[in-house]
Amino acid sequence: MSAVKTAVLPVAGLGTRFLPASKATPKVLLPILDRPLIQYAVDEAFAAGIESVVFVMGRGQGAIVDYFDMSFELETTLRERGKDDVAASLEALRPPDGHMSYVRQTQPLGLGHAVWCARNVVGDEPFAVLLPDELIVEDPPSLARMIDVHHEYGGSVVLVDEIDPADTSRYGIITPAGNDGESVQVSEVIEKPRPEDAASNLAVVGRYVLDPVVMETLGSTDAGSGGEIQLTDAINASIATTELRAVTVGGERYDCGSKGGFLDATVNMAMKDPDLAERMRGIARGIVSAG
Repeated sequence: MSAVKTAVLPVAGLGTRFLPASKATPKVLLPILDRPLIQYAVDEAFAAGIESVVFVMGRGQGAIVDYFDMSFELETTLRERGKDDVAASLEALRPPDGHMSYVRQTQPLGLGHAVWCARNVVGDEPFAVLLPDELIVEDPPSLARMIDVHHEYGGSVVLVDEIDPADTSRYGIITPAGNDGESVQVSEVIEKPRPEDAASNLAVVGRYVLDPVVMETLGSTDAGSGGEIQLTDAINASIATTELRAVTVGGERYDCGSKGGFLDATVNMAMKDPDLAERMRGIARGIVSAG
């Protein structure tokens, strides 16, 4: 069985919930404290053993390329001013040359189409997909546990989280078929079912380890929910020949695709920061006393 060495990060979304900020800055570059969302996803991928990251980008997102490039003028200026530690921290965030690539999604045809755009880079190998909107704080990373399950069982693996049953129409929802303690066997996954039609409240939440058959299936997948090519539909179609399993989030998950989730992530990450925690507690006490 081939190792999972490549991760696809679809980042071509318009970020309409964050306009007007996302008009000038790609949503995945908006910061949670001092790091953009995309940095957390890339860090998670490499911490899980991924060797190569493929960004699927849209028009006007050159700032993403620039972010991961060397900023010669900035780093030189920092060192000239004696801020070697800051310059070194920036250098440490930069992946080694040759470990990142960029492809273009020229039409906004959905997540499945975005993943399919990376097919020539991924090749005929299992691969991971990470959606940077979902910030997941877990050690070891959720993705690492998913890769372990893939190594044991083969096939594909999705990450799931328990959600409010009223919110099933916002997610892909799995139908569990068996549980071995580490993972759940899945018999079906349906994109955005109505609450009354959902088989569970276990939602797929932005992390995938996929068998190559899913990429092949995407090439012939028709538009589904919302008139877009859905990754969920291709995964579901592959279950007939390829086992699908699910791993449950074991840490903290923040849906940063919404303003509320983004705020929640910012506050909670600040509470974990030793330089900010006491200040955040003071702010919280002030809000409560004024409320």
